Order: sequence, then C-alpha cells, then structure tokens
Amino acid sequence: MDTADHLPALATVPQLPAAERALLLDRLFEPCVPLHTLSLSLLQQNSFASYDELIGSVGLQLTALANSSSTSDAAWLQTILAAHPRLGQGKVESSQSRSEQAQLNTGSESSAQSLTELNQLYERTFPGLRYVVFVNGRSRDAIMDDMKTRIDRQDRMAEMHAAIKAMCDIAKDRAHKIGVKDTGR
Repeated sequence: MDTADHLPALATVPQLPAAERALLLDRLFEPCVPLHTLSLSLLQQNSFASYDELIGSVGLQLTALANSSSTSDAAWLQTILAAHPRLGQGKVESSQSRSEQAQLNTGSESSAQSLTELNQLYERTFPGLRYVVFVNGRSRDAIMDDMKTRIDRQDRMAEMHAAIKAMCDIAKDRAHKIGVKDTGR
C-alpha cells in the first residue's frame, strides 16, 4: 500500500495484508496496537461505500467498548483514547497531530502553562482518560474553554463518547485531506 500520498481505494482494503490495514488505521486515527486488535478484522470482513462509513464503523466498535460494563473493555478503550497526544504537549510523535495542533503551540508561556494545568486537571477528574478534541483550527483559548466545560460537566460516560466522536471527526478530516489513491478505472 502506498500510504505516503493517498489512502488505498476502499475496494482494495479487505484484501490488504494485516500490516497494511494497520497502517491505514494509524493514518486515520493514531498508531495504536489495541485499535488494530479491535478493528483489523472489521476492515477485512466488510466493504465500505466511503471512508466516512469505515470510520463510523470503527466508531461504533469504540462506542460498544464505552457502553460495556466490562472493566477490561473500559481499559481497552482508555488505551485507544490515550494514543492521541495531549494538547499542547511539547513532543508529539504523530506528524498529523503535530500539524493539527500547531496553532495551540503559539501564544504566551502563561497560556501554554494554563493548557498544561487543564490537561492535568482533566486527567485527575477523569482518571485513565485523555482529553481528545477535534481542534479544527480553533484557538488555544477556545479549546481551553471547551476543556473547562467538559471538566465542569463531571460526566465520565459523556467524556468517553465525546472523545470517540472527536477521534472519528479527526479521522474523517484526515481522510478527506489525504484523499484516495486513483485506481485508474
């Protein structure tokens, strides 16, 4: 799979080797072995009309984990959510996340410190969860206002669902920006 420039044509996804389907998930979401474990068979056993549909199907799998009463499912979901880097974090491994969060790393040192402190408060309020949001060009102040609102809500289940929605929104945005490889048909 030539993942350097484009996503593979959807019709080819079920036939891709597992390693290439894993790379596809990494490009859409973040590199995460537990997400591979959850979704590789979904990509092999199903055909999708669009990347939005594929991403939505992964979102349904994540939502099932969130809604499960199993502590192991909750831990699995937390690991997947934690694959997303903390907002404003100095070192971000994913080039996609680094680009998406670039505007959050501008501004005053005190504003950066406030974002770090909010991340810490969020993670104390919701142990095991990572604040995940679709930044989508919003300012650091707008993101911090959203984080404060979500902390004040004090609703762990709503947070898991908000993080899943954000992950899927991010993945859809990435799919649209990357584009699909032309199969020449």
